[in-house]
Amino acid sequence: MSIRIVYTDLDGTMVGPYGCFFRSEDHAITLDPARALIELHAAGVALVLVSGRTRPQLLEAAAIFGADGFIAELGAIVGWDHGRSSQILRGSMPAELDQVPEALLADLVARHPGRLEVHRPWHRGREVDIMLLGNIDVAEVDRWLVAEGFNWLTIRDNGIISRASMPDLDDVPHVYHLVPDGVSKGNAVAFDLARRGLRPDEAIAIGDSASDLVMAGHVGRMHLVANAVRHADLLGMLPDYDNVVVENATLGTGWASAVRSALPTVRSAAV
Repeated sequence: MSIRIVYTDLDGTMVGPYGCFFRSEDHAITLDPARALIELHAAGVALVLVSGRTRPQLLEAAAIFGADGFIAELGAIVGWDHGRSSQILRGSMPAELDQVPEALLADLVARHPGRLEVHRPWHRGREVDIMLLGNIDVAEVDRWLVAEGFNWLTIRDNGIISRASMPDLDDVPHVYHLVPDGVSKGNAVAFDLARRGLRPDEAIAIGDSASDLVMAGHVGRMHLVANAVRHADLLGMLPDYDNVVVENATLGTGWASAVRSALPTVRSAAV
């Protein structure tokens, strides 16, 4: 399998604490991810950032990391050509709407007092989805959305975040996104591969959450950094895929290992 492109999640995968590319999970300084990134670029393998972040945030990150493109808002926006070209993927969102209605927020937060809130300030500037923070039952929220007439909407878990983000919560906080059904990182990867004229077996993906794991169905190989296996919902999804590799290391070190698996020199040395 000749890999031509790497799709990677950012937070909790490529970057570590506080979004730093040079710190490991224990906050120790590490240059290993940066070295792997240089090796990736030297090999001519394209890099695409796949994240819940907004378009402006990913445009900046793509410029810093030398990425070939980006997938923003959990799969709702695909950008390429340094942001000069892009496509919004609407999924099942009704034609009369341009964005997930914020009117839902008050009722949804009120149903989970102390356990769910708007993810400030990161909810600002979003074009399609809504971003939340807390610890809730995703399946229960999806059932509530259907009962309220929003059967075209779903809530996605985009991974664990620092306890400091919600210090009064008696559990580990997660980041959630309200997105139209049919919008996902996996479907966005499939769109981008088709746009580029590439086959799934020419791509790998790297991530740390359930929302990342759906990329596995659209690439040749899916890599999860070791911190991903702390997610009970993700573990329950693993049997659905036969192309998943769990790295031995967490965050950037695990990311670097996954990247090197895509490099021609690494494959040759293993033969």
